[in-house]
Amino acid sequence: MKKNLTHIIVFILLILLSNTKVLSQKVGGKLYTMSGIGFSFPMGKTNDYFKPKFSTTLGLNIDIGKKGFFLYPQVDFHAYSFFQQIPADSGNSYLVNKSRATTYLLNLAVGYRKNIQKKMSLYGYAGGGGGLILNPHIKVEENQATATLKNKSISMPIVEAGVGAEYNLGSVCLFIETSFMHGLNKIQGRPFNSVPVCFGIKPDIHKLLKKRK
Repeated sequence: MKKNLTHIIVFILLILLSNTKVLSQKVGGKLYTMSGIGFSFPMGKTNDYFKPKFSTTLGLNIDIGKKGFFLYPQVDFHAYSFFQQIPADSGNSYLVNKSRATTYLLNLAVGYRKNIQKKMSLYGYAGGGGGLILNPHIKVEENQATATLKNKSISMPIVEAGVGAEYNLGSVCLFIETSFMHGLNKIQGRPFNSVPVCFGIKPDIHKLLKKRK
């Protein structure tokens, strides 16, 4: 399941990236690809079962006019250390600790960017989406002295709002970004809330294409 889902998400991203030239010609403004690394920090009761690990985020910023508004499709590959609180089934009393859980979440947001200096911009965005969160569970066969670790897929609709800052280096921007992500389903009988923090680069595809002409 995890392998198939990864292939689907990568396929979607390839379609988006392969059409950046067409998008750039249509919007006639800024078109950034975005890649960031960082951590996603669980909040509240989510901290009972998740601890932050190294995470990645990929996306696009697509201008939708000359007033600072943009579309922000993104995919989050957040990773967490997983501490199971509830057994996977009634016949199994074993819990998994310090294992790895991973999110595969697609999100579409609308944002607004404001230049505050010649090379510095601030932006905010809000949107929603969803995907899967994979949590490990263990099944123990005591008669055979074996234990099997399997991933359980949990569907997770989300809403998200965030802010960020960009520093323009010409055809590339450096950025730092944080958001609040709220899941509409529960994990381990508890809500899913997290605060992703990431930094990275945003190449301006529109400017890069102009330089090639």
